[in-house]
Amino acid sequence: MRSRAGAAGVLVQIAFRNLFASRAKTFIVGGIILFGALLVVVGSSLLDTIDRGMRGSIQGSLAGQLQVYDARSKDELALYGGMMGESQLEPIQDFAALKAVLEKVPNVKSVVPMGIDQAMISSGNEFDVALEKLRGDVRRRMAGEATPELAARYEAHKAHVRRMATLLQQELRQARAIADEKLIKERARDTEDLARAVDDRFWAGFDADPLAALEFLENRIAPQSLSGGFTFIRYAGTDLDAYQQAFDRMRIVEGTPVPKGQRGILLGKLYAEDWLKLKTARRLDKIRDALHVQHGRIARDEELQRWVKENQTATRDILLQLDPMQAEEAAARLRQALGSSKTDLHDLLVELFTTDDANFDARYAIFYDRLAPLLQLYMVRVGDTITIKAPSKSGYMSSVNVKVYGFAEFRGLEKSALAGIMSLMDLVSWRDLYGYVTAEKAAEIRAIKQGVGARDISRDAAEAELFGAAPAEAEQAQAVRIEDPELAGVAKKQVDDELFGRVYTQAEIDAGVALNAAVTLRDPGRLRETMREVKAALGAAGMKMKVVDWQQASGMVGQFVSLARIILYTAVFIIFAVALVVINNAMVMATLQRVKEIGTIRAIGAQKRFVLSMLLLETTVVGLAFGAAGAALGAAVVWLIRARGGIPATNDQLYFFYSGPSLVPTLGTASLAVSLLIVMVVSVLSGIYPALIATRVTPLEAMQSDD
Repeated sequence: MRSRAGAAGVLVQIAFRNLFASRAKTFIVGGIILFGALLVVVGSSLLDTIDRGMRGSIQGSLAGQLQVYDARSKDELALYGGMMGESQLEPIQDFAALKAVLEKVPNVKSVVPMGIDQAMISSGNEFDVALEKLRGDVRRRMAGEATPELAARYEAHKAHVRRMATLLQQELRQARAIADEKLIKERARDTEDLARAVDDRFWAGFDADPLAALEFLENRIAPQSLSGGFTFIRYAGTDLDAYQQAFDRMRIVEGTPVPKGQRGILLGKLYAEDWLKLKTARRLDKIRDALHVQHGRIARDEELQRWVKENQTATRDILLQLDPMQAEEAAARLRQALGSSKTDLHDLLVELFTTDDANFDARYAIFYDRLAPLLQLYMVRVGDTITIKAPSKSGYMSSVNVKVYGFAEFRGLEKSALAGIMSLMDLVSWRDLYGYVTAEKAAEIRAIKQGVGARDISRDAAEAELFGAAPAEAEQAQAVRIEDPELAGVAKKQVDDELFGRVYTQAEIDAGVALNAAVTLRDPGRLRETMREVKAALGAAGMKMKVVDWQQASGMVGQFVSLARIILYTAVFIIFAVALVVINNAMVMATLQRVKEIGTIRAIGAQKRFVLSMLLLETTVVGLAFGAAGAALGAAVVWLIRARGGIPATNDQLYFFYSGPSLVPTLGTASLAVSLLIVMVVSVLSGIYPALIATRVTPLEAMQSDD
């Protein structure tokens, strides 16, 4: 026992002596191992943190743990869109039946119906906003209100609309200068209407019949405005109450939840910021984020300089919003805040938006504190009713009117374009929009059929009924006017209070179609087991459905971490493959240089096992020492990244992947263990061949060697 311990001591002494005797070889081999261990620790820590962040982002915002959809679907489900746009899914015809089956699986917590797609929102224009203010004044005057404040505001709003019509006439006159003759002739009626809207006689007679004048302005003048129109919206039709309970990341930042069981929509906050906000204000927000989050500088960034210049030249949108009274108030506020002697509002706005690194924060505060309260920053506000248009499943354009109850966002994903632009609509309105027959729609169709005297006939009797029906029966049919233009795909212009006020029961919400269903679990750690149970339950119920986990359901987005991990481990494999070759060659050369030493050791009685152990110990010590140093250095890098606040998300995609504004990595024991294990394996493998060469050296060969 004592002899073995002595032999081991001698073995360690010889191994360490050889390492220090060949410092160049040791540091070359050790440096490669150190870098590999460093890469494994830092890379694994970053990827593990991204994996946790994305898992929370996807599961907590849209996917749940599992997704279920019809197996006959043309496309695979991609919650965040695919290469060809939204997934083409076959509808789940009876969501209530699917929900009943899934809720019987023990680990299933909730089942949320969904229908994700894109549509268009009618956003209106500045002319519509100005006319709505004037119409409000007219209503109050007709109701008998006659205060001096109302009279002043009424005249200011009339002057505002007239000025806007004059500016519109000038813009269209410039546009006609480059238009062809055919288009000018086609728009001759519009030109005449616009000339009437700016004529003194029109405004002199406005008070005599204000409602008729407003109708003319709304129908003939406002549509000619070059601003406004439609913007695209991406949304999920869902059971809003079930959704809010299932997805804890969703929160309403302005407004209120849609009342339980009623129609309505929650617009995505980031969508409102990017698409519905006054462009000047949005550019100011982007400049501020670039300066404070990304630590940019206006003086060095050409894009920031371009945004500053656009704000200086794009004052029209602000000027068009302000009536004369508001314009005077805005000018007074800006003169005081800027300390300026200028009187023209346009000049004051240009001065306000002339920003640099030194004055930006002060000008930003002036805009939001002094000027923004006079402006409508968003084209759509809480309480507005908006028209959403989209192609129905039959191909024609359909539309629904929905009330905006608030703006919503997902915690940690406030600035992620993948999740932040998602809006949430009630499921009943979604079914209407895409032509799926709801109970109300069916009742409406029955009423129309009854009104026109229509009845069902068999295919065999169709020709006789059409061409040989008795005159008495033919006389019973009558033409009626379809009161609901939505059936023809035309947007409603009036809010149906009865429709918006109706409260749907849970059974009515569930009874109908959905495109997919999100399933959340009581214990997400049992995902694979529950997935098998769900498939078995659906099979037993005879439902042909696909069941996928959150990662597969999120498409290319969900595969990001797996792809990044493959890239990391490929790089690590290449590095350690190179290390294996380099260490092997270095040890072979070292072994050949030590033939006399090895032979002498053999001559004094050392066995082959002793020589083999000595050389393997040398490579193992190098691997462990430098591997541990690399792991420690990797841990220090991770700590340093955390201490500096993480790696900032410089774009929307990284915001989603990081699940927040920055990636703050955490060091896991798995990363350290994996790095040390890889180092041990590489060290042992690289030392085996040189060690085997050394065991073949005999004392006779060593004495015959020139060395």
